[in-house]
Amino acid sequence: MENELHIREIAQWNTKDLNMLCSLLISVVDDGASIGFLPPLTRADARLYWEHLLEPSVRLWVADYDRGVVGTVQLHLTMKQNGAHRAEIAKLMVHPQRRRLGIAKQLMDVAERAAVEANRSLLVLDTRDGDPSNALYRSLSFVEAGRIPQYARSADGQLDETVIYYKLIAGSRESDFHPNHSTRSGTLHHVEINVSNRQRSVEFWGWLLGYLGYKPYQNWVEGRSWCKGYPCLV
Repeated sequence: MENELHIREIAQWNTKDLNMLCSLLISVVDDGASIGFLPPLTRADARLYWEHLLEPSVRLWVADYDRGVVGTVQLHLTMKQNGAHRAEIAKLMVHPQRRRLGIAKQLMDVAERAAVEANRSLLVLDTRDGDPSNALYRSLSFVEAGRIPQYARSADGQLDETVIYYKLIAGSRESDFHPNHSTRSGTLHHVEINVSNRQRSVEFWGWLLGYLGYKPYQNWVEGRSWCKGYPCLV
């Protein structure tokens, strides 16, 4: 049905997909997204980018909704011998008029499953500081690894800071917290609790969860997480 979201992989180009992805990229760039381009992005430049994208190390998915492509994400598989365990999430974008529908999360889920199937245990990505994407990645258990100041230029000429994230997935040293991560489906991944006083909540939940056998998993500015298989508590 035209109003149902459908995510599919693109392995070779056809004219329709290429044109719709050009339109999506231009719309997202015009809206101010920091994805390597500055407005105004010409259709010729957008087409040149997409036409030269597909190669054995790059996997590409699109989200179809209401007879059009409204989102996309890429998984870049590291081909170096010492990096065959990792991959990068790149160019996650959703059309400005189709946001807050859960499309970005579904695209991320597809990319992560593909990484697991490709025996990748580490995912990395980066995004501009202050963008809504930061909240999405943290909700998906990505951990902030660091920041680089003055990394990318915005349309107004400002040099913006980028935030680097990572996530250890199936086959990693932290997989003890997530048994059978690559094979379990349809399970609850985590429970998120919003609190008014972070420090007092950590003191309370910390001892209780420790008593129940949970282990501290992640620690970032806005929160903490504990895991004992599924689900995790965030």
